[in-house]
Amino acid sequence: MYRKIIKIFSRKQGCLKKKPANFIAWLIVLLPMTTVCQNTNFPEFDPGRAFSHLKKQCEFGARVPGTAAHRNCLEYLTSTLRSYGAQVTTQPFQITMRGETTPVTCYNIIANFHPNNSCRVLLCAHWDTRPWADQDPDPANHSKPVLGANDGASGVAVLLEIARLIHLSPPKFGVDIVFFDAEDLGSYGDNETWALGSKQFAKNLSRRYRPEFAILLDLVGDSDQQLYIEKNSYQYAKNIVDMVWNTAQRLGIHEFIPEVKHDVYDDHINLLEIGIQCINIIDFDYKYWHTIEDTPDKCSPQSLDNVGRVLVDILYR
Repeated sequence: MYRKIIKIFSRKQGCLKKKPANFIAWLIVLLPMTTVCQNTNFPEFDPGRAFSHLKKQCEFGARVPGTAAHRNCLEYLTSTLRSYGAQVTTQPFQITMRGETTPVTCYNIIANFHPNNSCRVLLCAHWDTRPWADQDPDPANHSKPVLGANDGASGVAVLLEIARLIHLSPPKFGVDIVFFDAEDLGSYGDNETWALGSKQFAKNLSRRYRPEFAILLDLVGDSDQQLYIEKNSYQYAKNIVDMVWNTAQRLGIHEFIPEVKHDVYDDHINLLEIGIQCINIIDFDYKYWHTIEDTPDKCSPQSLDNVGRVLVDILYR
């Protein structure tokens, strides 16, 4: 992806008596103290259930806006979130895809858990898939859609399992889970054509909404998982990066590699630009990115578990 200069707007954050930076620093200090004051009542992330969500999304086919697979997956995601007790709304918007003249309707999916809790956290992923496998080594495949087992289904799968746990055992935070549409329709070198759903979300978001932090999941299911620190996340939300990677280190999850590597234009950029501290957990070394080989057999339940366990620890510790 290409670099973009980000203008960050200052914004007061929320509900904790400490400022977010101080709160996160406080949490980071406590992370190594596992033998002293560990909460043993954490709900347990189920990687098999999460992987079933990944496969189910892929069974619909490529979730390209305007297709039957997209509509069917929309129904699956909204009904699943509602079954877990979320207040679910959709945010429709229209886009015209490259090479087309007729607009199609896209939908951000917004799920609110325990909306009366003013202390909130935002977790997000994109749920659409790319219409063109234009990074496939075979040019004959460039006009075919990407199934998106990793690039689309994996982050959603983790968050659906997190939603189930929130329903079973409410954390200290109110949690908002957002699945962005139309993230993957862009043209290389033109940042404004990517992450359209999060642009729409940010544009319409009330300035009264002040999550303590936000975490974006993208490409987190690779069976050969390597989660380096994304550059914009490190530059603009280092406290959250430290919280997440220190948690992974304490849990012995070595797939979280504490080195800054990729500079990725993704949905977190649009949140950063309106003053929401958001990081991107992403494995951008995935060799099947934007190819027809981005299929469930390239992903693993263990990789989903690595990310899910870190999120559970952060939400419930």
